[in-house]
Amino acid sequence: MAAQLTDSENAVIAAATPRYSRCKIEIGPRLSPAGGVAITGIDLSRPLPTAIRDRNAAFHTHHIVVFPQQVLTREQQFAFGAQFGSVEPAAGRGHGSKRYGVAHIISNLDQDGKPVDRSALPLSNYHWHTDKPYYRVPPMMTALYAVELPPAGGDTEFANTAMAYAALDGDTRRRIDGLRVVFYLGASAAGSACPSDAESRAAVAHPLVRTHPETGVKALYLGNHASHILGQPLAEGRALLKRLLAHATRPEFRYLHRWRVGDLVIWDNRCLLHRAVANFNLNQHRRILHRTVVRGTVPV
Repeated sequence: MAAQLTDSENAVIAAATPRYSRCKIEIGPRLSPAGGVAITGIDLSRPLPTAIRDRNAAFHTHHIVVFPQQVLTREQQFAFGAQFGSVEPAAGRGHGSKRYGVAHIISNLDQDGKPVDRSALPLSNYHWHTDKPYYRVPPMMTALYAVELPPAGGDTEFANTAMAYAALDGDTRRRIDGLRVVFYLGASAAGSACPSDAESRAAVAHPLVRTHPETGVKALYLGNHASHILGQPLAEGRALLKRLLAHATRPEFRYLHRWRVGDLVIWDNRCLLHRAVANFNLNQHRRILHRTVVRGTVPV
């Protein structure tokens, strides 16, 4: 049974924004043990009612929030994200790039607009990752909006790294608390090689176990852009990261989102990994989504 807002909250919404007076805003049940909740009856092309924007408990409790049946321009998606914080620009892109502007375009299309399978590439979104951990101040939230989908498949899978940390034995938690992970863009492509001088200069180090700034809950922070453990031999640190990633992505820590056109999904990068799922013919069917990321805080 979906949990409706209280009468007083609906009254606030109706008084502040007449458009919502005819809507029945509902927060559904948890979508999986690992996270996820759907909120229906709201139009994200308009400013969020205060009673919804301030209900951060849904985001902090469920980590993934699904808003179905949205119709959004890229500018409206940018405005939605800006209600939560500073939206990250598409750094280093020019006006001629498909990624330039208010919402990045995430797709499996080549420069000629034809579908292509890039899932095996080391830096593809089809590997477990958190968004932009190689930033000194990485994003706290990502919003992804489904524009065009294959007939079936093209899902996104999430892994709850707070649940994964809590499931570790006490000795392992004590051993990894205080360790720092070195991240840089291209770490996954480097394989077993040592980082180059340029990569080392661009790298940042964040806690392997980070504390959520809003809830105080600890979570593993790792993924496809993680290179090694600061202060440990390269092979030893990478072996540890590999073991922890395998643990963090066990089936019981996962939620699979099956997209529908018009879904806008937001998630918490501070306690989740995610990956696109290559469960469709990438060389035949188009998959296009718009992405915005909201700046967070320095991990601690």
